Amino acid sequence: MTFEGFAPWAVLATACIVTWAATPRRVTSPQFFDGRSSDGALPGLWLVAVSAAITWIFAKSIANAADLAYAFGITGGLGYTIYYLSFIVGGVAIYFLRTRGHYRSLTHFLVEKYGMLCARLFLLTIGFRLFNEVWSNTKVMALFFGAEGSPAYWLATIAVTLFTLSYAWTGGMRASLLTDRIQAILAFVLLGVVLTVLFPGLSAKGVPEVPIDLRQGGITFCLLALVQVLSYPFHDPVLTDRAFLSPPRDMLKSFILAALISGGFIFLFSFIGLYARAHGLPANPSVSVPAAFGLLMMLVFNGIMLLSGSSTIDSTFTSVAKLAARDWRNDTREPAARHLTAGRIAVLAVAVIGNLPLLTIYLGDKVGPAIIAATTISGTMVMGLAPIFLLAWIKPASRLSFHLAFWPGLAFGVVRTVEVFLKIHIFPEAIAIGFGKYAVDLGVNVWGLLICTAGYLIGAALARKRQCACAATS
Repeated sequence: MTFEGFAPWAVLATACIVTWAATPRRVTSPQFFDGRSSDGALPGLWLVAVSAAITWIFAKSIANAADLAYAFGITGGLGYTIYYLSFIVGGVAIYFLRTRGHYRSLTHFLVEKYGMLCARLFLLTIGFRLFNEVWSNTKVMALFFGAEGSPAYWLATIAVTLFTLSYAWTGGMRASLLTDRIQAILAFVLLGVVLTVLFPGLSAKGVPEVPIDLRQGGITFCLLALVQVLSYPFHDPVLTDRAFLSPPRDMLKSFILAALISGGFIFLFSFIGLYARAHGLPANPSVSVPAAFGLLMMLVFNGIMLLSGSSTIDSTFTSVAKLAARDWRNDTREPAARHLTAGRIAVLAVAVIGNLPLLTIYLGDKVGPAIIAATTISGTMVMGLAPIFLLAWIKPASRLSFHLAFWPGLAFGVVRTVEVFLKIHIFPEAIAIGFGKYAVDLGVNVWGLLICTAGYLIGAALARKRQCACAATS
């Protein structure tokens, strides 16, 4: 093996050693699920903020931000940054759920207001989201070791998965919080190195101009992100699980900080895409830019991807453990040893199943998941969650409201998923809003959200009418 081939593995080994040093070797059930310290203390404001921020700086998000800036100019990077307003939307909504209803999880709230069936439908949906997080982040990291489908690519896939599995299995949420802190510091240091190298070249060329059709396409993507951010945070337990770790007021402050930290990181990283466009480099700037600067820059990028990707995957494993061991049965009791066993079995299962979509490369170029699809498509499928959580203060709204909001959104999302993955057209062109490749997505999300919200309100109106009729006859 040449030095160039060996170097990325050395970076991976270094990241593993540093991360493992911050990982607790043994934890109790409350530490595993709630992230408490060895003396039972709740996680602090800054620990939650930094952890939430780095877990949302996905490896795929970093690649997407650079790709979008390359494709659409600065509006592309801005569009992906808008998704980080999810911390604000989710934080405010959950703050009121916790302070007014004293709920201990989103599942607890859903069971109390809409019933167990509705809660489990929600859990199945976020299970799909967690499934997406595994393969999409693993794929981005593995591509730094070799071409897709190569022996080095598959070896990296296995190595990254086994490493994150090892400490997520051992320490759960506590390990995730502590390793996130180290990973965040290192990721920002490496980003600083990258920007220091690139800014002189970008300043000399200036922010690249893009044709008007691409600018309009970038604005369309920005609008898509603004629509999806109303529902997006609620289907990501990596985010919402952390909203129940600390007192409500501290949580809200942590989430505002996390929005600034992670959103700032993503926007700054999108400048890599601008640099690639300004200098005429090939597409996939998170690979082409470091390749233009040589091995050392490639290793820095590799380090950023490994740190961000592993922080997301270990948090995904932790959320899967909580979903399977506690949320599925709406178990709000203190975590016990039985929860720990069930959670660890679920983590092992998703580590294997979550990477199976990577095998679709052997099906040919007519089918297979693109990395950006893990964001835009899963965001479309859950558009009905916006009224379910944001309009929860409407008292008559109950099971009927949930179903009239949830199912239309899921139907729109499934159809759009079939379109994207099989590369066929089902929605009519008339549904599109805006310009470019995301015009159909924006149209589907706008019209779909209006239908979901109308369904939710109709359900509440029918429930109120039924209540009034019962009161009149009693």
